[in-house]
Amino acid sequence: MTEQTEELVEESTGERKPSPEIDSKYRKIILAAQRSKQLQRGANSRVETDIRKTKPTRIAMQEIEEGKIDFELTASTPSKNEG
Repeated sequence: MTEQTEELVEESTGERKPSPEIDSKYRKIILAAQRSKQLQRGANSRVETDIRKTKPTRIAMQEIEEGKIDFELTASTPSKNEG
């Protein structure tokens, strides 16, 4: 059985295909965690907020809720333990 994982897509100059719908709260949390790491490493916020007063996780959740984060689902390869 293959597991679907999320991958955040950096902005590029090519065509942009729409991100799939977030189908569970767990997927949303994983995406927010990945985006929060990007923000902590210096990525620009895509929402209007004071980044000095707002935690990166809150900013990431707001970006996701407003649909400003692009991501795609990728199928991960099974590990040796899975079969």
